[in-house]
Amino acid sequence: MTKTWQPEHFWFGGDYNPEQWPREIWDEDVVLMQRAGVTVATVAVFAWGRIEVTEGNFDFEWLDDLMNLLHANGIQVDLATATASPPMWMTQNYPDILPQTYDGVTLSQGSRQHYSPSSPTYKKFAARLVRKMVERYRNHPALVAWHINNELGCHIAKCYNEDSAHAFRVWLEAKYGTVEKLNRAWNTAFWSQNYNSFSQVQPPRQTPTLINPTHALDFDRFSADALLSVYRAEVEIVRELSPNVPVTTNFMGFFKHADYWAWAKEVDFVSDDSYPDPADPLHAAQTAATRDLMRSLGGGANWVMMEQAPNAVNWRVHNAAKPAGMNRLYSMQAVARGAAGVMYFQWRQSKAGAERFHSGMIPHAGTETRVFREVEALGNELKEMPAVLDSRNAAKVAIVFDWHSWWALEQGQSDQEFTNGNTKQSYLGEMMTYYRAFFDRNILVDFVAPDGDLSNYQIVVAPNLYITTESTQKNLDAFVRAGGQLLVGFQSGILDENGHVYLGGYLGGSTNNGAKAGTLQETLGILIEEFTPIAKGAFDSGPLPKFSIEGEFNGKAKVWAEVLHPTTANVEAKFVDGPSAGHPAVTSNVHGKGKAWYVATRPSKAVAGQLVEALAIAAGVSGLLSEPIANVEVVARGENVFVMNHNSHAIKLPADFAAKHKLAETVEAYTAAVGNSLA
Repeated sequence: MTKTWQPEHFWFGGDYNPEQWPREIWDEDVVLMQRAGVTVATVAVFAWGRIEVTEGNFDFEWLDDLMNLLHANGIQVDLATATASPPMWMTQNYPDILPQTYDGVTLSQGSRQHYSPSSPTYKKFAARLVRKMVERYRNHPALVAWHINNELGCHIAKCYNEDSAHAFRVWLEAKYGTVEKLNRAWNTAFWSQNYNSFSQVQPPRQTPTLINPTHALDFDRFSADALLSVYRAEVEIVRELSPNVPVTTNFMGFFKHADYWAWAKEVDFVSDDSYPDPADPLHAAQTAATRDLMRSLGGGANWVMMEQAPNAVNWRVHNAAKPAGMNRLYSMQAVARGAAGVMYFQWRQSKAGAERFHSGMIPHAGTETRVFREVEALGNELKEMPAVLDSRNAAKVAIVFDWHSWWALEQGQSDQEFTNGNTKQSYLGEMMTYYRAFFDRNILVDFVAPDGDLSNYQIVVAPNLYITTESTQKNLDAFVRAGGQLLVGFQSGILDENGHVYLGGYLGGSTNNGAKAGTLQETLGILIEEFTPIAKGAFDSGPLPKFSIEGEFNGKAKVWAEVLHPTTANVEAKFVDGPSAGHPAVTSNVHGKGKAWYVATRPSKAVAGQLVEALAIAAGVSGLLSEPIANVEVVARGENVFVMNHNSHAIKLPADFAAKHKLAETVEAYTAAVGNSLA
């Protein structure tokens, strides 16, 4: 899927909440916005209580004034539907809208997102507000986009109240049709869980012990769809009344509880909220991965970084400040990886309220500050880069990313502590093991859905593809047969879409005559006998033990090991120690015109690097720098070349590379340099 949205200029600005400030501040704000190069302001995100003061009593005069003021000063408006925080009168008069946790606790007002996504009452009032908003402002000259709700699911990803229970039953009946099919899919013969009607099904609330895993997986799917239904209900009204204005809603990077492959089909352009921790030594690669995900969700089209912090946030245990230059660095990282907008939360740092210490474009200390000077410089720099908007990234590597596998792999009673019957798993951790290896070599990566088009790629990596449908396996098999290099990580091909185990060696299963055609068993040329991880347990307070592997790839690995048997594959490395000693750790299988690799453990950084090097050499893929520089990111967007130095010290670029791309040889600490090989 490729989006076609193309803005006329870079979006630069952020959430603007003037309802929190006296009217005289507004005139000062628009002057400062012009000075800072602001082109777009996101308005009314949390303004429901200011717009609908009491039930049915709407006050739009202040918002009319604001919209007119922004337009008069050349600032466009990304207008929110204002549905993110129901007002006090609603929760007092209609407490049924309040969400409930899995252990039966009803959450109260006093924060935000205090509603059940399945509440008919909430949706009724939200629809009325959206209709009035769109009818009033659909032809306003400042309007450039509709901003639907806000960070859907950020705080209430799952609700377990009676409205949700009813909606879950309706969802299940639509999916399965009959209760007999549900019983088969959930294998309810286990522990005497057979249902006689859909009315007997409850959400997976607190139980004495482990819950039915397919029940839990379907509730994850339902909950994601329930959030999407909130979005769709609002968009239906917007598209009816304002069909020519694009719509979006702000995604949240690798957010576990929403399958953004499904959501991306519903927006006119992808937007994202990004808050990396400056104190995290791995944040450069992690933010790069989120940028690549957003670009990939839109099929390579322009996307918008809808929120970031110009300095520190207020909600971590330790709220590290961004060093000088880092705000521009991460903004340019987004632009380099396909963004057409750099926005913030928020314009003016709040004087009071829960986020009063979350940084703003204008900090508490005012405009004569480092933060505002950096914001002002960046906004005016983006004005000089319009040609970048017409350029695109081109990746030859893809990582398969699957929310259903993420839900199933980390399944448990708690989203913080999860087990898979053997040892702790991390879906993002396994993905990032390989992503970082490409990132360190400046090799651009796209993300693809399990059944996505792989024809434009030369390397595909599928880490922890725990749930693997027949169609996905055939998709991967066809990629290898056509000449691609495929790497599959451990705990892939274990379950079908119902969460049932593939028998006969996992990886899609086998028959008495061997691997089924088109399964991962056939593609990889192996079968798995058993899992043999060594878990960090009650008697081991240290880190997870590491395994040694040797052969073509030598080094350390951790988390996981297996006993696997090659059928047609070559053994590239073996486990040296642990319960799988002597068994293959890495295999490769020539299959058609390509090769399929399997890694039965999580490789260390060094071994992951060796594997990626082998894949890149075989596929003829390389980064822009022949010799990568540590913590230096180099990305091409069309003919534009971006160099981002994430180090706390200056670095020197190779003279020939700098000259070719019209770059200075020295790139200072926390600095992004932009060049153009056609300049």
